[in-house]
Amino acid sequence: MIFDLDGTLVDTVEARIRAWTQVFDEIGIVADREHVARLIGADGKRLAKEVAEVANRHIDDDRAEAIDKRSGEIFNEVNRNPRPIAGARQLLVALSGSSLRWGIATSSRPEQVRASIGALKLPTQPRIIDGSHVQHAKPAPDLLLLAAEKLRVQPDRCWYIGDSTWDMLAARAAGMIAVGVAYGSASKADLLNAGAKVVTTFRSLLTDLQRRGLVSAS
Repeated sequence: MIFDLDGTLVDTVEARIRAWTQVFDEIGIVADREHVARLIGADGKRLAKEVAEVANRHIDDDRAEAIDKRSGEIFNEVNRNPRPIAGARQLLVALSGSSLRWGIATSSRPEQVRASIGALKLPTQPRIIDGSHVQHAKPAPDLLLLAAEKLRVQPDRCWYIGDSTWDMLAARAAGMIAVGVAYGSASKADLLNAGAKVVTTFRSLLTDLQRRGLVSAS
């Protein structure tokens, strides 16, 4: 099982939106909040370019990289007290005590994940594949495929659990089972339309795994 981080395991979507809208304001690019919200979860450089294009501003790869980096800096400033999504910690702790292999695959830069991982208060450090490990982040499958490789599991035997349409598209592209959780900016309908096999909650997912005998019921 492979998980997205922001908006999936930890309630950080509003902080992400705030960081992106602030950086666009700083550089004088008009950005619609709802447009930005729909792009949360996608590769940051892609997000920067798409918002700029809508504002009739062309930016190259280097400029997009700089905008993405600055957004991350702002995010670190505003993401002071992230909260785990209901049921997330319980599920991850149960997985840690099982034979199932699991990890986290996030488009975020490594310096942006510390507070969110810390908020989960897990007994051991989880395996994390972040955006710095691949050239193309979500919706490209690269991040997810690398996570499967690190877990030593074939992609078609993996579930990818995420809160955005970009997560679902990446899971499908990687040949994984796409599992949606509607905790972020995407609705249940959005997730299903993007290819989610099912949209569920962490508590329901834990109950299902317990019923199958894959994790302890204690």
